[in-house]
Amino acid sequence: MMKKKSISASKASLFFFLCQMISALDVPLDSKLLEELSQPPTITQQSPKDYIVDPRENIVIQCEAKGKPPPSFSWTRNGTHFDIDKDELVTMKPNSGTLVINIMNGGKAEAYEGVYQCTARNERGAAISNNIVIRPSRSPLWTKEKLEPNQVREGDSLVLHCRPPVGLPPPIIFWMDNAFQRLPQSERVSQGLNGDLYFSNVQPEDTREDYICYARFNHTQTIQQKQPISVKVFSMDSLNDTIAANLSDTDIYGAKPVTERPPILLTPTGTTSNKVELRGNVLLLECIAAGLPTPVIRWIKEGGELPANRTFFENFKKTLKIIDVSEADSGNYKCIARNILGSTHHVISVTVKAAPYWITAPRNLVLSPGEDGSLICRANGNPKPSISWLSNGVPIAIAPEDPSRKVDGDTIIFSAVQERSSAVYQCNASNEYGYLLANAFVNVLAEPPRILTPANKLYQVILDSPALIDCAYFGSPKPEIEWFKGVKGSILRGNEYVFHDNGTLEIPVAQKDSSGTYTCVARNELGKIQNEVQLEVKDPTLIIKQPEYKVIQRYGHVSFECIIKHDSTLIPTVIWLKDNDELPDDERFLVGKDNLTIMNVTDKDDGTYTCIVNTTLDSVSASAVLTVVARPNPPFDLELTGQLERSIELSWIPGDENNSPITSFVIEYEDGLHEPGVWHYQTEVPGSQTTVQLKLSPYVNYSFRVIAVNEIGRSQPSEPSEQYLTKSANPDENPSNVQGIGSEPDNLVITWESLKGFQSNGPGLQYKVSWRQKDVDDEWTSVVVANVSKYIVSGTPTFVPYEIKVQALNDLGYAPEPSEVIGHSGEDLPMVAPGNVQVHVINSTLAKVHWDPVPLKSVRGHLQGYKVYYWKVQSLSRRSKRHIEKKILTFRGNKTFGMLPGLEPYSSYKLNVRVVNGKGEGPASPDKVFKTPEGVPSSPSFLKITNPTLDSLTLEWGSPTHPNGILISYILKFQPINNTHELGPLVEIRIPANESSLILKNLNYSTRYKFYFNAQTSVGSGSQITEEAVTIMDEAMASRQVDIATQGWFIGLMCAVALLILILLIVCFIRRNKGGKYPVKEKEDAHADPEIQPMKEDDGTFGEYSDAEDHKPLKKGSRTPSDRTVKKEDSDDSLVDYGEGVNGQFNEDGSFIGQYSGKKEKEPAEGNESSEAPSPVNAMNSFV
Repeated sequence: MMKKKSISASKASLFFFLCQMISALDVPLDSKLLEELSQPPTITQQSPKDYIVDPRENIVIQCEAKGKPPPSFSWTRNGTHFDIDKDELVTMKPNSGTLVINIMNGGKAEAYEGVYQCTARNERGAAISNNIVIRPSRSPLWTKEKLEPNQVREGDSLVLHCRPPVGLPPPIIFWMDNAFQRLPQSERVSQGLNGDLYFSNVQPEDTREDYICYARFNHTQTIQQKQPISVKVFSMDSLNDTIAANLSDTDIYGAKPVTERPPILLTPTGTTSNKVELRGNVLLLECIAAGLPTPVIRWIKEGGELPANRTFFENFKKTLKIIDVSEADSGNYKCIARNILGSTHHVISVTVKAAPYWITAPRNLVLSPGEDGSLICRANGNPKPSISWLSNGVPIAIAPEDPSRKVDGDTIIFSAVQERSSAVYQCNASNEYGYLLANAFVNVLAEPPRILTPANKLYQVILDSPALIDCAYFGSPKPEIEWFKGVKGSILRGNEYVFHDNGTLEIPVAQKDSSGTYTCVARNELGKIQNEVQLEVKDPTLIIKQPEYKVIQRYGHVSFECIIKHDSTLIPTVIWLKDNDELPDDERFLVGKDNLTIMNVTDKDDGTYTCIVNTTLDSVSASAVLTVVARPNPPFDLELTGQLERSIELSWIPGDENNSPITSFVIEYEDGLHEPGVWHYQTEVPGSQTTVQLKLSPYVNYSFRVIAVNEIGRSQPSEPSEQYLTKSANPDENPSNVQGIGSEPDNLVITWESLKGFQSNGPGLQYKVSWRQKDVDDEWTSVVVANVSKYIVSGTPTFVPYEIKVQALNDLGYAPEPSEVIGHSGEDLPMVAPGNVQVHVINSTLAKVHWDPVPLKSVRGHLQGYKVYYWKVQSLSRRSKRHIEKKILTFRGNKTFGMLPGLEPYSSYKLNVRVVNGKGEGPASPDKVFKTPEGVPSSPSFLKITNPTLDSLTLEWGSPTHPNGILISYILKFQPINNTHELGPLVEIRIPANESSLILKNLNYSTRYKFYFNAQTSVGSGSQITEEAVTIMDEAMASRQVDIATQGWFIGLMCAVALLILILLIVCFIRRNKGGKYPVKEKEDAHADPEIQPMKEDDGTFGEYSDAEDHKPLKKGSRTPSDRTVKKEDSDDSLVDYGEGVNGQFNEDGSFIGQYSGKKEKEPAEGNESSEAPSPVNAMNSFV
């Protein structure tokens, strides 16, 4: 019990010691430093453990090592010293341990077989190589043997043995014939892992005399050939006397015809076997079975699954291959051979062993005097390997004593080492399947600190990225490292910095203020050293405008943008890639400063385009996809199947959709019999469909083609399918659009639309035309005509209904019974005029006409309607004659009234009415006279103002062009306009109708006036005409004004007034922007239209204005219309009563669908601006 406690305590103390041990020094890989430091030898290159050499060439056994001072080399052979100086065929390369054995000068490779080991030694220790086993390769000849021909019955199994000579390394086996052609292999015939050729069952075609096994020795590049093997396959039916004589009676009696047999295994034999494989190797398991039919092999692992991703089946599943096997792959593997007659199986028990492999290989130690350290050597294997230590190539048990060293199994512990403790230690891990040998040195050094990073080295990093500032150092004991920023900065500490064991200072997120000078200080007990470096933080490179996804049609142009922003001190380079590769060498690709343009895009340009921006410090990229779309390629491989008399199935293979999905297929057909070269639409199917059932017509020689459709457009048509001629048949249909319309009063013209060629269903297409008078017991009259579309029946009564039918027929018979249609013989002109014509005048421009309908029998045709002819005879206000222009209104159907719009007031009219059929118009009714009442006149033809004086103006005018009644007076209104375009009080004067001029007196001098002038009948006032004029100025006043204007005080006053006005304008502008009110209402009132004046309620005439309000602006009031348009209550007739004429249209039932509006002359615009620019004198004399 006490012993167990002691062991536990010692292990605990060892574990504590290892945990507290100071870590070994890392020697930087600096060439200058390595040249100065002493170092034990290290093996850098050696030949493989199992070294098979070519006996015809020199043997080179490699052994290279490094160390300080450079090591010397020695060799052992088969465990004893190999003195190379005593063998003139053996030399060692200068400054190397590599041996060269000169076989080519008379030596024999067999004489140098053995186990070699190299030792590299200097004053700090000795390193050794692996045991290198040298063996020359062998490729022996095949032994002579007598091969008997193989005579085999058809269906039996057969094995042709190869038995190659044993070589080093083993040869590669293959079977060929005399022509050096590999023999074909299959599930029935295959080569086993041992090189034999297995036949699960032989067939007559296996008979041949040149089955030859070849062995290829790769090391010597030689091929050995076995003697040819003959195989003859026979059956019981072909036995001849010669073969029968060579067989025993029993064999002949027992021979049976070829029969099927259940599987049996040819290899491996029995039901179970064992297999041992090493970890990391390839496991190959094989099962080959005989049987008829040929058995199929299947593999399973009992109690588990075959390893995924490492399992492969070879040799037609007869070989199971598992790569990189491990202990977990141990287990039972079952192969099952099966055919229709049964199955058999074999179980292979697999055990995976393992040669030693490293868990922890020992690593070199660099220690300072007085430091502690350890070498650990841990390996695993199956069985578990044993660990042994050597020191400088000598077993540690017999090596010189070292008080600082203690061996504890797989660990050597060093305590308080001294420089004499330097040595090279070897760890050997071995079991029955191999060994591992590793060298690791302990190098005890005493060195002052050294900084290996160059002084004033410049580091540049990107903003917000980590900054790593190196301070590569070396010293023994290991120096302590401190960092300072700036010349007199304090030591760096805190979470914003990371201090790495190798001396590197890391700033995780570099900012602009991180730039500056950094100082690294290294110190140990032997000295101190420092080094300064510089850090610059740069702005990052950004792609501010990235390329975007583009869809472009073929042969178009496309451009990708890549706009960047970068640090001004960095020079960026922009590279464009296509699908992560260089752009094609094509002049269509144009690389600009910040874009890539592709001209005449083709399908091969489809892909991902990447813009990469590189600087010396960073790299950014952005990608976009280019999709090239085009019309689809035409479908191909059209095939017709399922041919029937009236249907067929068409199938096709779609062409490339060119990145735009096919939405539909259009099927067209050509009738090579009736319309060769003309393609007709047949049907359309969705883009997901590639077959269609097509309906066919008889007697058509069909060819089909298919067109693919996508969003871009239609493809070219496919190549036509093969032709398919359908059989003839009776017509399926009769002509369409059958009509009977007479062209003359005594005939009937029967017309129809002929059948198209493919509708004829056969040769000899004709038509049977039949007719009879309706409502009369007549028999059908029929006639058969050729392939035409019209037949004329003569001698018919005028406009009589007929029953008509047209039936198609061909050489095979008639079409189904056709339907009957009603037609009429020819029309004649109507015989009777409408009677009782009445006119009702509604107002001065509108009248309504009525008439009685004519008897239908007198129409002698299809009643189309009535026409009203009307014309103006004369104006009642003027007795002058003028050219008579007749107007016509047509009223469709059996309508007996209508409206006559657009009449002129105060005029006399005549009209008559006629009935209309398809032949023409009937006789006119007697002329009917009617008159229209007065209306408002048009505006005076002109207004002219002449002879201006200081206080008067002369007005002259012309009478209205259309008085529309008897004029009773003229109305003149006028008002002054001041310099700001404001209107003064309105004055109205009534003038007798027989006057044509007027002198206005008592006007203000130098004043602009606006005049409004119109005529008046008893109905009311007509449209007005406007004009403006100015009275002249007083000469004396003008002289005084000129004199004043030249005075200095006046000029100053005017400047002050102008400045004051400018200030007021600014103030008003500010108030308006702040939402202040503006006196718009007064402005509007001042500019009021004189038409907009108050009216007296009793008669609607203009009101009178008193003297007290002469100078007040007019207020807005009710307005009298300038014309007398008809009000709704003036007529109770609907607009549908208007007939067809210049301004009207009617529906088929005779209703009016046009629009009627009385003619209304526009009032002249009442401008407020003067026709002359006002002078300063005008400004002073105008009213305020």
